[in-house]
Order: sequence, then C-alpha cells, then structure tokens
Amino acid sequence: MGETTKIAISAAIQAGGSLFTPEQLAKISAAVGADAKIEMTTFKQLYAEVPLERRDAIKEDLERYGLEVYPAGFATKSLIACNFCKGAEETGLDTARTLNKAIAGIETPTPLKIGYAGCALGTSEPLLKDIGVVKMRDRFDIYVGGEPKGLKTSFAKLLVSGLTEDRLVPVVTAIIHFYKAHAKGKEKFNKFVDRISLEQLQQIAG
Repeated sequence: MGETTKIAISAAIQAGGSLFTPEQLAKISAAVGADAKIEMTTFKQLYAEVPLERRDAIKEDLERYGLEVYPAGFATKSLIACNFCKGAEETGLDTARTLNKAIAGIETPTPLKIGYAGCALGTSEPLLKDIGVVKMRDRFDIYVGGEPKGLKTSFAKLLVSGLTEDRLVPVVTAIIHFYKAHAKGKEKFNKFVDRISLEQLQQIAG
C-alpha cells in the first residue's frame, strides 16, 4: 500500500449537531477503502488512514460533498460546537463557522480542543476544553485550561468576558499562536496556562 497518513474528517458545523448524510458516509467509505478502519474520536472527528500520495485528492473529493478535512494528531481540532438548539441566529451559528474556519488544523505542540456554546447551558462542555467560548447574548466569554481526562479533572478558567464578535477570532487565534511560540516541547495546554498565568494570557487577549 505504501506510506499512509491519517486525516480527520468532520461534518460541517450546523444546527442539530454533527450530522452526516448517508451520501457523505458512503463517500467516506469509498474514499478510504473497504479495508480501512475509521475511528470516531471524542472531539467529533472521524480519523481515517489513507495513502499519503492520495491524501490531497481524497481531501478535495470529500470537501466537494460538504465534509471538512483536517490534519490528524498535533493540531487544533475542528470546533466542538453545541447543537444551536435556541436557533442559529441567537446562538451564533455563523460566528461559530467563522471561528472554526480560522482555527481548525493549526499545527500545535499537543492536540488542542476548542469548544463553542451558543448559550450558558454549555451543552458542548466548553469548560472542559483547552479553550472554551460561550456566547452570552451578543457578547462572548473565553475560558482556558480545561482538562477532562484523569481522576483530577479541572474546569477552564475565565480569561476574558464581554468580548465583541469582531474580537473573537483575533483573540482566540492570538492565544493559539502564543501557545505555539512559548510551549515547552509537548507541554499540554492546561499546564501551559498554569505556568504562564492567566494574567499574562489576558495581556495577549487584550
């Protein structure tokens, strides 16, 4: 088969959650082959192993069917969003899509999970993500440093509140790039937050 690589496949961010059509699932199956193993990850991406030489062609083919394809492994995951149950406009569906386009697939020292909730119900569990975004009416709160794994889970801490929509993407991307530039080796994001301190990150977010 030759050299292979993993790709991460996501459904488009939409009201109702991570929804795949039968046609999309059939296309994924056809693209990766009958013998491939497809892993459902905890961050709403499907991992599939494909021939390295066909990766770009497979990516283009899947994207034509409305799927999103990103690098697997040490990268920012596609946005882990809520189901937008209170309506697309009220919960900021377009904003979530814009944020996802800006952050998904950025190479990072460790895999980075970013959650988005369109209201305070927080059904996407943003406070258990590395970076959590919560829409509060027409403003946004950003939390950092959540850790869901292990026996000592920890909630993300409030970094900045009352952020306007136009500032959301610049602030989140600034945090990601600051982490990339200053992490020590494969330092996990929550450990990085503890070492750097909220105060220093608030200066970056400012």
